Amino acid sequence: MRTILITGPGGSGRTTVAAATALRAAREGSRTLLLSAERADTPGAVLGTPTGARPVEIEPRLTAWRSDAAAGFRRDLAEFQQRAAGVLDLLGASRLDAEEVTPLPGAEELTFLRALRDAALSERYDLLVVDLPPLPGALALLALPEELRRYLRRLLPPERQAARALRPVLGRLAGVPMPADWLYETAGRWDVELAAVEAVLTDRDTAVRLVAEPTPAAVDALRTARLGLALRGLRTEALVANRVLPDTTPDTWLAGLVAQQRKALREWEGEEECEVHAVPHLGRDPGSPDDLAALAVPAVTGTDRPVEWPVADRIAEDGVLVWHIPLPGAIREELDLIRRGDELVITASAFRRIVSLPSALRRCTVSGAGLREGELRVRFAPDPGLWPAAAR
Repeated sequence: MRTILITGPGGSGRTTVAAATALRAAREGSRTLLLSAERADTPGAVLGTPTGARPVEIEPRLTAWRSDAAAGFRRDLAEFQQRAAGVLDLLGASRLDAEEVTPLPGAEELTFLRALRDAALSERYDLLVVDLPPLPGALALLALPEELRRYLRRLLPPERQAARALRPVLGRLAGVPMPADWLYETAGRWDVELAAVEAVLTDRDTAVRLVAEPTPAAVDALRTARLGLALRGLRTEALVANRVLPDTTPDTWLAGLVAQQRKALREWEGEEECEVHAVPHLGRDPGSPDDLAALAVPAVTGTDRPVEWPVADRIAEDGVLVWHIPLPGAIREELDLIRRGDELVITASAFRRIVSLPSALRRCTVSGAGLREGELRVRFAPDPGLWPAAAR
């Protein structure tokens, strides 16, 4: 399945463009699911058909679905209470009824990620169009699976579960009870679910489509978004410039807005590595499939090459291996690198990611780094104590 993730600054019309993208793909023959993170029924308003917690067919080959965070949170809490029944009874805790439960912060994001996983693993569709939250919330959401998996592995290492026979002894020595099996089982189940979401996001058939009105504020927002997406290894497939006014606008106050839009479009076309598509302003809010079709959004094309972070062998020439990490829009003064064992902590502006080093680089020491033409190049020198003698 091909997956298109769509986001943009708030108020940019990203939900409208997502719906129009899904509609075009469906009418061109792809079985398409539009998955939205919107709380309000914005997708239903532009499609002309109400959408909700259950997938609804809009027209042949097009289905829309909005995940229900409240229902998902109640289901997870009920399962947790059942698994922890022994501990809760020991503490004399009172159980929570489903009717009194409201989602806690973070529950909405986890519910949506689970819905994304379920939709991507379904064999009913050829294309998944995901209407993400606005920037920067979308960037935080896309980073969540990898970061949560890291936290789980650090707090509850899987290898400790193998020592279950020693837990009574360890508990007596430590003077505190050891974690129960159900805790490790829950962590393992979460890790599997998060890994499935992460696999969808990093798949070569997954790409991002950014949506923005061509304004000075959007130029800065998209420059930041490109950096955050690149640090996550996500490919930007297209930039949709939404609500573009025609050049034939009468000589009124709108003429200044047209000039502003044209300046932003020229800047995007000169900077963006992806294709820039202008979508016209209809003069009204879309409210039906015919309105969405009139937007003429770009079609979803075939698979492009995935984002790569290659390691170049420069040992013969310079005595180093060079790790090439594309970071378009990065500023040298806002970059920071920290080597921690077999990991590299990369900070770029407001974004941070901890990545595992490729196997060859784990036997090296960092000898320097530089930023050139939107690409971070980290130099690694082989450690004589760890590098194979035949390779030196």
